[in-house]
Amino acid sequence: MRQEIPFNPLDKTNLGVSVADALLERDFSPLPPDAPFIGAGIYAIYYRGPHPAYQALVERMRDGSPEAPIYVGKAVPAGARKGGCGLGISPGMVLYRRLREHATSIEEAGNLELSDFLCRYLVVDDIWIPLGESLLIETYAPVWNKVIDGFGNHDPGGGRRNQQRPAWDVLHPGRAWAKLLKPNARSEEDIISNLRRFLAGEPSETTTESTYEDE
Repeated sequence: MRQEIPFNPLDKTNLGVSVADALLERDFSPLPPDAPFIGAGIYAIYYRGPHPAYQALVERMRDGSPEAPIYVGKAVPAGARKGGCGLGISPGMVLYRRLREHATSIEEAGNLELSDFLCRYLVVDDIWIPLGESLLIETYAPVWNKVIDGFGNHDPGGGRRNQQRPAWDVLHPGRAWAKLLKPNARSEEDIISNLRRFLAGEPSETTTESTYEDE
């Protein structure tokens, strides 16, 4: 006799699904949002522009699949980044500021237009932020999380500029601090080829954000 597994609404996966679903139910917003707001949380960024490397992703948006973000991220209070969970810490405008930082990165890139981007964002209680972000990344495999590292990075500072330039800055040059880093071992052509294999569901190399990301 087959045994059914009882549904547990407090299972961490189910809790993560509820957070992710709440984000995906939000309306699209410009990047950055029109008005500042207070809160920490999660967000998804979407691309609908003409860059040839992303046309397979753009087609998914045209086909009515707005759950195809190019990047997913989080913004947590400062105390959470230092090892705590951030409970009881006033977040200020950390989520809004993070979205503004991403908008600046896109504006500085020489081959992207900010008007081609949209976002969804959700203010979330601190303890659920990492869970919601992780579930969205695993479910939708955004390419700027999974195969093109560096979009979420900050300037590593002079003491760490011996690191190589992130793949994102090879593909979208323009950020002044990234120009000071060592050249990436991979060419732009290699990065785009790997991206296209990933979007086609073929074997490809995946990555994680660099260590000087600070979200």
